Amino acid sequence: MLFKLFLAFTVIPFLELYLLLTVGKYLGPLNTIMIVIITAFFGALLAKVQGLRTMLRVKESMLQGQMPAEELIDALLIFAAGVVLLTPGFITDLAGFLILIPYTRSLLKRWVRIRFQNWINQNRVNLTFY
Repeated sequence: MLFKLFLAFTVIPFLELYLLLTVGKYLGPLNTIMIVIITAFFGALLAKVQGLRTMLRVKESMLQGQMPAEELIDALLIFAAGVVLLTPGFITDLAGFLILIPYTRSLLKRWVRIRFQNWINQNRVNLTFY
């Protein structure tokens, strides 16, 4: 796990910096900065709208007496997308927008559910019901 975090915090920033410098060389620094700012703005706006919709679905499920498990996973992924979109760079923006697309988010949600189930089966996570 530590190695994965190390890679995430070293390789991704270097790739982002390389892409920003390369794009800046072709489009100019001001245009590159504007692209990063615009994608962050629209990404945050889209994440906010989808997050509010998801929270309404959570509330509706709870009012009906149902556990909003799917909606909570959606909320977690939308939050992660918002954080990634606010991070300057093209790779992180692409990842954030891919998470916000409902089809790709459902694929990622399926993967997250499988991971949670594996953690439960391996006794890495203990669930207590009251």
